[in-house]
Amino acid sequence: MKNYELIVFDWDGTLMDSESKILRCISAACADVGIADPGPEASRDIIGLGLKEAMERLLPQCTPAQHAAVVERYREHFLHRDQTDMPFFPGVQAGLERLASRGYLLAVATGKARRGLDRLLTQWDMHHRFVATRCADEAYSKPHPKMLEDILEQTGLAAGQALMVGDTVYDMEMASNARMHSLAVSYGVHERDRLLSLEPRACLDSFTEVCDWLM
Repeated sequence: MKNYELIVFDWDGTLMDSESKILRCISAACADVGIADPGPEASRDIIGLGLKEAMERLLPQCTPAQHAAVVERYREHFLHRDQTDMPFFPGVQAGLERLASRGYLLAVATGKARRGLDRLLTQWDMHHRFVATRCADEAYSKPHPKMLEDILEQTGLAAGQALMVGDTVYDMEMASNARMHSLAVSYGVHERDRLLSLEPRACLDSFTEVCDWLM
């Protein structure tokens, strides 16, 4: 076992394969507001940020009112209209159980809103799995360290006792800003080279490899 007590996971792109649904909902929200679709490459790049911050970065030509309208329509599509499947990545559910059985405390720091995360935790009966969860509408968006700082305060642990696992440079930067080690996964939305530029402890190709690395 590595010298960590707490493992903090990103959600989208790390635990759950939600990329297709996110991209579809961004496209639909832009269409509703009458804004040109920025395309999948640009949209993929902002996955992991808080929704407000993501739209400001994705649509710099738009007004604050347009950003707010896209955010509202995105939420409507994501929560109610779009039925795209969002499976967990292979090995995630068994892997989380395996990590917990080895004594690790598990937490989530996500760009999702609280309503969206709680809905998924209820759907999959996973509230009990995490000792702490923090969302972008409760703190500053990644890469600001506030979500991790809040989780550390809640658990009473120091940054050196925790590890952040994520699939984007925003996860790696957030961990660095919180003085926490990070572990990257290559199967999410950001490319391996980008992730490695932030010097994570490793960049792994599956959730099973993440669990093996931690054992």
